[in-house]
Amino acid sequence: MKIWLDGALQEAAGARVSVFDHGLTVGDGVFETIKAEHGRAFALTRHLERLTTSARGLGLPDPDLDEVRRGCAAVLDANPMALGRLRLTYTGGVSPLGSDRGDAGPTLVIALSETARRPDGTAAVTVPWTRNERGALTGLKTTSYGENVVALARAREQGASEALFANTVGALCEGTGSNVFVVLDGELHTPPLHSGCLAGITRALTISWAGAKETDLPLDALERAEEIFLTSTLRDVQAVTRIDGRQLADGPGPVTAEAMRIFDEQSAVDFDPR
Repeated sequence: MKIWLDGALQEAAGARVSVFDHGLTVGDGVFETIKAEHGRAFALTRHLERLTTSARGLGLPDPDLDEVRRGCAAVLDANPMALGRLRLTYTGGVSPLGSDRGDAGPTLVIALSETARRPDGTAAVTVPWTRNERGALTGLKTTSYGENVVALARAREQGASEALFANTVGALCEGTGSNVFVVLDGELHTPPLHSGCLAGITRALTISWAGAKETDLPLDALERAEEIFLTSTLRDVQAVTRIDGRQLADGPGPVTAEAMRIFDEQSAVDFDPR
């Protein structure tokens, strides 16, 4: 397996990042996960735009997107596979021990791992912790994922693949690595960005392609929803068949199934939708 590290392809087994890298010591970094099919990265332009937005929000220099594209192409070419998780990690680089950033410049790592298509349905749970819709990192895809690790472990303990959060005012927000959509009275809704959720790439495409409404929703909308589904880079559109102890269905409902169909159809037509 070969990865891209600071400007060149390297064997993954021998690649090294400093133990003083700010991404390791204080979580000072941003990242993107991109679906790769047969050597092509889906929605790469949108992902690179969000990588830049996240870097700016964290105060990092803009990533060199020409280098990032070269690195992605090199990694995909060096590691052929049918379906992969392409991960871009961009950190503050070697820095002092503490929150102050050093002057060594950022670290860029591009890696790829093989994955399998997700099942059409899954279970999710709600968790008692909240997203802070007013935090300094709100809306940024940073490497500070400790809260998600804890919440996802709770979900796994309950036989689910995702944990869903409310924000500090009790509104439905997002999952640990997904956006959430609900069907209420036959209409498709998803929380707006001001709820504190990440501006998911798949979320934005689903809103556009399936006609979802951005709506402020209380967390208990999950108890009333006729259908629920999740969106993310590797889930695409995935039905939630069980939420907490409530069984919704054995498979995707009609609105979810239509959203899945539309997403598959549109993404096949344009692999880099702008």
